[in-house]
Amino acid sequence: MQSNKHHVLFLLLLLFGAFIATAQEDQIKPLPIVGYRDTIKAPLMPDPKLKDTIVSDTAKIDTLAGKPPLLLDKIKYKAKDYVKLSQKDQKIYLYNEAELYYQDTELKAGIIIMDYVKNEVYAGRIKDSLGNYTQLPFFKQGENEVIPDSIRFNFDSQKAIIWNSRTEQQAGLGQLGSDAMKVYAEITKKENDSVYFLSEGKLTTSKDTVNPDYYIRVKKAKFVPAKKVIAGFSNLYIADVPTPVALPFAYFPLTVGRTAGLMMPTFGSDPDRGYFLQNGGYYIPLNDYVDMTLTGDLYGNGSYGLRAQSVYTKRYKYRGNINFRYENLVTSQKGFSDYSRSTIYNIQVSHSQDTKSNPNSRFQASVNLGSSSYYRNSLLQQNLPNTQVNNLSSSISYSKTFPAYPSVNLSLTATHNQNTNTQVVNVTLPTLQGSMERIYPFAPKEGIKKGILQNVNLQYNLNARNSITTTEEDFLTSRMFENSLFGAKHTIPLSTNFKVAKHFSVSVGGSYEDVWAIETYERGYDEDSNSEVVTDTISGFDRYNKYNFSTSIGTTLYGTVNFGEDKKIQAIRHVMRPSLSYGYTPSFDQFYDSYIGQDNELEYYSRFEGTLNGAPGLNKSSSLSFSLGNQFEAKVRDKDSTATKPKKISLLSNLNLSTGYNFEADSLKLSAVNISGGTNILNNKMSINFGASLDPYAIDNNGTRINTFNVDNGGSLFRLTSARGNVSYSLSSETFGKKKEEKPDEKDEYDYVASSGGRDDDLFGKADDFNANRPGDREEEGEDVENPIYGTELPWDLRLSYAVNYTNSNRQNTIGSHALMFSGNIQLSPRWKVGGSSGYDFKNKGFTLTQLRFERDLKSFRMNFNWTPFGTYKRWYFFIGIKSSILQDLKWENRSKRN
Repeated sequence: MQSNKHHVLFLLLLLFGAFIATAQEDQIKPLPIVGYRDTIKAPLMPDPKLKDTIVSDTAKIDTLAGKPPLLLDKIKYKAKDYVKLSQKDQKIYLYNEAELYYQDTELKAGIIIMDYVKNEVYAGRIKDSLGNYTQLPFFKQGENEVIPDSIRFNFDSQKAIIWNSRTEQQAGLGQLGSDAMKVYAEITKKENDSVYFLSEGKLTTSKDTVNPDYYIRVKKAKFVPAKKVIAGFSNLYIADVPTPVALPFAYFPLTVGRTAGLMMPTFGSDPDRGYFLQNGGYYIPLNDYVDMTLTGDLYGNGSYGLRAQSVYTKRYKYRGNINFRYENLVTSQKGFSDYSRSTIYNIQVSHSQDTKSNPNSRFQASVNLGSSSYYRNSLLQQNLPNTQVNNLSSSISYSKTFPAYPSVNLSLTATHNQNTNTQVVNVTLPTLQGSMERIYPFAPKEGIKKGILQNVNLQYNLNARNSITTTEEDFLTSRMFENSLFGAKHTIPLSTNFKVAKHFSVSVGGSYEDVWAIETYERGYDEDSNSEVVTDTISGFDRYNKYNFSTSIGTTLYGTVNFGEDKKIQAIRHVMRPSLSYGYTPSFDQFYDSYIGQDNELEYYSRFEGTLNGAPGLNKSSSLSFSLGNQFEAKVRDKDSTATKPKKISLLSNLNLSTGYNFEADSLKLSAVNISGGTNILNNKMSINFGASLDPYAIDNNGTRINTFNVDNGGSLFRLTSARGNVSYSLSSETFGKKKEEKPDEKDEYDYVASSGGRDDDLFGKADDFNANRPGDREEEGEDVENPIYGTELPWDLRLSYAVNYTNSNRQNTIGSHALMFSGNIQLSPRWKVGGSSGYDFKNKGFTLTQLRFERDLKSFRMNFNWTPFGTYKRWYFFIGIKSSILQDLKWENRSKRN
């Protein structure tokens, strides 16, 4: 019962409350509260445009010093499909072509999730309609770029975890530009802006980033972008197959620019000198303008080589290089009968000054001197073409111009010429040359010079030099100066010119010379001695002077034969330039003395005989000279139908004929007739040059010229005494194909063979230095590295050179030289190239230096095989190595025994 009473009481209270509320309904008063519209929108499907967002707390900022704001900069983001801002998860979701930018960080991926409370971002791939992963993340911070499968990055700590990262680093800098090193890693931990730690990484320079043809596998490594990679155990893989090439640790420099460092040597074996370490050394960039490379070789039998090279350049000022090479050659072993030891060296200097740096002062140098046997005995393979060099020459000069009228030019020169066969060395140390510009003393200061008097002009020239002739043994020692000769010569030419009958040019002039000497020679016959003539050297200054007179007249004649505009050859033009000259030189017998010879005959001599500039002439000369120049051209119908004018081609560039007659000679007054000519044909692909000398006089049984015309001695009108001919021809596959845009040849700035005195072509073989990078080693952008093919094109090139020299001055009827040389290359496929150079010497009936070359491009590698199959320099050489300059120390080479 008590419980029931409680329920009834509760019911009554409810009924009473409802009644009270109904009774007071009309008495409710509204509170004075103003309502505002809610401005917060639910971020379910915002506009997928690039947005700037700063997520922050809406509470007022505390005036007390507190924590720094969560985000230090605006966050810019966008995505193609949707952008979702979840306040509940405190994250931003971006999907499909998502992009996010914050400070210097750029992130692109298929999906990006950012936790703006933790300042952490995650990026990964997405699947396409076929279920394949696409839109790999692209992460860039500053200059560093990484392409991983996924990444987790914290903006506060700047740390990240990266899965399957891929990055590319530019490294090295030289004439060929920088190379790219690709760095792959399964897991990468980014410690800070400049340090990464890699696990299960791969390093390669292969252009194929999907399936590299080689890579270096590292288990653990420390990676500093743009500086270095320091790795633990490293193993070389080729086509995913491990090789025996492995190191317990490795260091890979990734610096861009020139930095000092070691140059790893090449290891191999030489049949003559045993195992060797070659081209090892150190590179030193001295400053922004000069560097130095020190390399050397070490052989098992005690032979060694040292080399130093310095290249310097300053834009708009000068450029040059200095090379020093020294080799100590040991043959066999001590105690054996064939043991020998020798040293050889070579010095090369090249310096050129930019003309814009100082137009009134110029310094130039081109030096090539050393042992005559250096190129023939050198252990370096690249010296093979230089074995045919027979002459070494050098020149160092400084010139200064004083531009004030009349301008004066002074130059100081030192020259060197060395015959490697005879080992005779000729040196001028130094040569002083001075010249004053041509002046016209009677000409008006302005206007055109007219008449004989106004065209009178004169100059002044000075030539003083110290000439030394020595041997290679005495060269660069005090003994080389024992037989030196010094002399000076001052020359003042005076001339004028004028026209006669409008078509004839006349020139009249003369020349005065004053010759100085510091030693002269006195001769006499000593009856008390066994020698016939005794020569005494008279020390002291002495001089003589001489002069001459000359005049000439010449004109130009034109002749044209027209065949008609409808003909293929429309016209032939002939240009002739005849010239007639007369010269007179008096006798200078005042500078001659005499003595009584052995047979009581009077012998004349000059004390200046044997001096540097010789003696003046004893007999006067009055000679007449004639020369005729010819040029032949043709007008042909142009193959191009749109051309409005015929095409001009050269048939014979020059055909020259010259001879002379000496009125004062006792006999043999008529000079030999000299003929020379040359032309370029086949679109300048073939060059032809020839020459001959025809003597009108006969010779006796001893081969001496006699004062009897050859035709009167039962012979022809002229006797052929010498002749020469040279033909060179170059052609390639482009010669017969469509004309393409010409590209500049990629050649070394300093041609090693040409600077050594050799040919600038490869007719004697190529000087390949396989330890250095070449322009052809760099693959062009867009090259199909997977399956390059040729359609019907097979690139090739060929160079031919034919030379012959004939001598018959005294009926010897011999050919001095007669040889045909050729060189060519064939690109069998985009990655196979073969070439060769050889020739045949018809006089000696044998082949010249022959070299066969095989080259295989293995994408990241290159393989070369050079073979000289026979002859004095018979040998073969094999090389395989990585083309990139970063890992060019990964190489292997082998060679045969030298003959």
